[in-house]
Amino acid sequence: MFSLLSNKLTAAIRAVSGRGRLTEDNIKETLREIRIALLEADVALPVVKQVLEDISAKAIGQEVIHSLRPSETLIKIVNDELINIVGGERADLNLRIEPPAVILMAGLQGSGKTTTTAKLARLIKEDLKKKVLVVSADIYRPAAIKQLEVLAHQVGVVYFPSNTSQKPVDIVEAAIAEAKKSFIEVVLIDTAGRLHVDQEMMDEIRAIHQAVNPIETLFVVDSMTGQDAVNTAKAFNEVLPLTGVILTKTDGDARGGAALSVRVITGKPIKFVGTGEKIDALEPFYPDRIVSRILGMGDILTLIEETEKKIDKEKADKLAKKIVKGKGFDLEDFKGQLQQLKSMGGISNLLDKLPNMGIPNIGNMVNDKMFVKIEAIINSMTPKERHFPDLIKGSRKQRIALGSGVEVQDVNRLLKQFMQMQKMMKHFKGGKMMGLLKRFM
Repeated sequence: MFSLLSNKLTAAIRAVSGRGRLTEDNIKETLREIRIALLEADVALPVVKQVLEDISAKAIGQEVIHSLRPSETLIKIVNDELINIVGGERADLNLRIEPPAVILMAGLQGSGKTTTTAKLARLIKEDLKKKVLVVSADIYRPAAIKQLEVLAHQVGVVYFPSNTSQKPVDIVEAAIAEAKKSFIEVVLIDTAGRLHVDQEMMDEIRAIHQAVNPIETLFVVDSMTGQDAVNTAKAFNEVLPLTGVILTKTDGDARGGAALSVRVITGKPIKFVGTGEKIDALEPFYPDRIVSRILGMGDILTLIEETEKKIDKEKADKLAKKIVKGKGFDLEDFKGQLQQLKSMGGISNLLDKLPNMGIPNIGNMVNDKMFVKIEAIINSMTPKERHFPDLIKGSRKQRIALGSGVEVQDVNRLLKQFMQMQKMMKHFKGGKMMGLLKRFM
């Protein structure tokens, strides 16, 4: 996410970071580079102008030129301005109402609205510990109704049935009546989408809104459409009293222009971002954390939160005890670690949240395809070979390569890397772990 913007901005700032003193001329040069980076990332022109004016006013003044560490001061100014642009504070869901709290999901067809409805239902159920009901008012697409039913069962929330012969307003009113009767706390309404904004669509969703008076009206938009995402959000905001935006498919959006533009253009906060196809790939939107990622400083807080939720603590503890006791780290353990990594969204998701450490295009050197290949190689080994990799010689290597669809040199490379990893793990045996830890204390 935001890789293009991140690379361009960090390169622009890095160009002045080695200079002990900044002048008005080289600050203006850096601002030109920042302008190009924002425009190439498809950030809306009014937003680009606003960002540059605010940065320029602070940077060309006394604040940067006379500071002891001018490049660091410049980074802070850029950081603070971007945070201000994307919303400042985190905008939480407002569920402070007598149950059921109704959330209306709006958006164009193809934006991922139905999937996002299910993802949000799961998040509210798991994180906020509330009982959730979902209902589809999309009477034009039977497949959308069925999709929501399947997803509702998958995430373990209540599904209220509907069909194409009913009127949307009748469907949602019946769903809310059922929620009251069953003491359900939150109702999510998935509405019909169109391929473009039209009057019929707006009239229908306005009628639903008037009938249910939702506490939250969230606009779901595909971030990969860039300027179109911002323009569509603006069009909906003029018809509906939106309370927030959910950006979907941000894992495929290298530019990030929509994320930096939608708040300014609509005046509505981004509340969540969809980060993948999995049902748990929906993250709360924290402006400061997103900007930290854009500027190559990582997002350790979100990474820690994901680790807490998704890592199997029992397996992790068992592996740690095994290593401390000196029982060794084998390929079966390595495979387990790859699966844990996969549960967190893969290596690309991890790298997205780690500081880039000044390594450009690190995602091209280490990627999920590489780990898929490694897992395939390990799966082609027998249990004995996984526990005792030294057994893997000539004919065994050929058999493993054939079974996993790779070359023998790929198997050799994995075994060599694994041997290096085993040597590193031996440092954690017994008291050596405490000795190693003391160096950092």
